Amino acid sequence: MKKRMLLLPAVILICAAILSLGLGQFHVSPGEIFRFFSNRLFGIPVMDNERMALLQNVLIDIRLPRIAAAILIGASLSVSGASYQALFINPLVSPGLLGVLAGASFGAAFGMVFSSSWFMVQLSTLLFGFLAVIVASGIARIYHNQSVLILVLGGIISGSFFTALLSLIKYIADPYNELPAIVYWLMGSLAFVDTHTIKLIMLPSIAGIILIAFHGRQLNAISMGEEEASSLGVNVRRTRLIIIASATLISALTVVVGGMIGWVGLIIPHICRMLFGPDNEILLPASCLVGGIYLLLIDNISRLAFSFEIPIGVITALIGIPFFTAVLKNSNRGWR
Repeated sequence: MKKRMLLLPAVILICAAILSLGLGQFHVSPGEIFRFFSNRLFGIPVMDNERMALLQNVLIDIRLPRIAAAILIGASLSVSGASYQALFINPLVSPGLLGVLAGASFGAAFGMVFSSSWFMVQLSTLLFGFLAVIVASGIARIYHNQSVLILVLGGIISGSFFTALLSLIKYIADPYNELPAIVYWLMGSLAFVDTHTIKLIMLPSIAGIILIAFHGRQLNAISMGEEEASSLGVNVRRTRLIIIASATLISALTVVVGGMIGWVGLIIPHICRMLFGPDNEILLPASCLVGGIYLLLIDNISRLAFSFEIPIGVITALIGIPFFTAVLKNSNRGWR
């Protein structure tokens, strides 16, 4: 019965994506979108070639990659946040807990300053995101302690370290060219998303999301406590490694595509937990769908609310902070 409830957010996500294709300074009606795809998919001649070429550029080359990016980023951050909240048995945990977002942000800034290649910027973003989590895990190993508390403290140290390095990079960056680019990137934006980037990150992002979702039952056991999970036959150490690695991958990829976009991985799991309950077998796919819907709507607001585009990370923070404050008092209702 609960799994059927996922049909509603799935339908809403599909409808929101189709409607978003038509939104923008160049408005395209739903009927025209339907005729365009009828021509593309089935070869039905419903409009002239000039109009088809124009819609190809607007819908496929410009809007579709951005819509796909918004859905992927929203889904990735939400699933990462939900899995971390179960893994660390804490409703206040977000995807940046182990420093991945701080490391990825430093990597992006490092690439912008020391390389002129956009691919190298993206690669640096991904590598430093993983490095930050490796540093956090390494700190726990130094003390021969794999407890959740030491791992979290390692994440705080790692995140602070890479945040300090990011400040250093901003200090030495060219104030006329590099620094504005870094600052704008850190505010989060989907303005520069292209088809090539989406093709690169789509498969690993989807694979990471699916891998986490398949561990919903193990996360249910771990959320009751490590000893209880072990007594139920769950390999806690292996599950933790898989979840952290997968969440690190998909979280770092969100920074590769859209920069720093906060609060999504914190508030969406709370909303889904109140709507669908705490069962991670339902909560994880629900977070994926609702997160995609949420960030797609936020991106539409960022590009349509004013004559200029507002960085999407700014809007998620402005909405997320008061919303989370209001939701926090009710969070225990659906937790564990």
